[in-house]
Amino acid sequence: MIVLGLTGSIAMGKSTAAVMFRRLGVPVWDADALVHRLLARGGGAVAAIADAFPGVVANDAVDRERLGAAVFADASALHRLENIVHPRVYADQHQFLAGAARARIPLVVLDVPLLFETGGDRVCDAVAVVSAPAFIQRQRLRLRPGMTEARIDATLARQMPDLKKRRRADFVIPTGLGRACSFRAIAAIVTSLRTAAVEQGAGGRSGRRRAPLGQGGISYARDRA
Repeated sequence: MIVLGLTGSIAMGKSTAAVMFRRLGVPVWDADALVHRLLARGGGAVAAIADAFPGVVANDAVDRERLGAAVFADASALHRLENIVHPRVYADQHQFLAGAARARIPLVVLDVPLLFETGGDRVCDAVAVVSAPAFIQRQRLRLRPGMTEARIDATLARQMPDLKKRRRADFVIPTGLGRACSFRAIAAIVTSLRTAAVEQGAGGRSGRRRAPLGQGGISYARDRA
């Protein structure tokens, strides 16, 4: 089985790309969606976060703005949060990959916003980065509620530059030339990696050396790509 990491900076079209992978029959594990479930009403991390960060839980759900304020610029608080959330995320990732392996699925995708920034690429055989010109990225961001130029600059400053991500990627998915172009690129990646998975099963090797499960990166950012 080949594990493909899917990542990209904010507003580059990663969520749309993930939908396209699913349309092609590729199972996708979404780190952001899992964290949202863990923090939502009745989520598996709500009680522990309520104990560790009094005042951030309302109506049995974590208020993400309050939580962000509680850990902002506080390395100790962020570490406490990671100790609560990361084990739950890694357990879910392990379950996803183990299930896919048992089902003999040739290709799966790990959708992780800050994959390179947090070292999550170490659990992948290859990485695909979604990318669009900077002016298109900013146009998309300006359409989001509450986005100002200052907030856009601050958000981008926290992320690895797009150029650096593209240089580290095995595949680059263009998202600024229309969805048809993006879909063709994704379809070509899927075909290539499914073929590689067959060869791998026959004694071949995947492109990257995968690290043990539990070393992937997680994002707590409120903004999704």
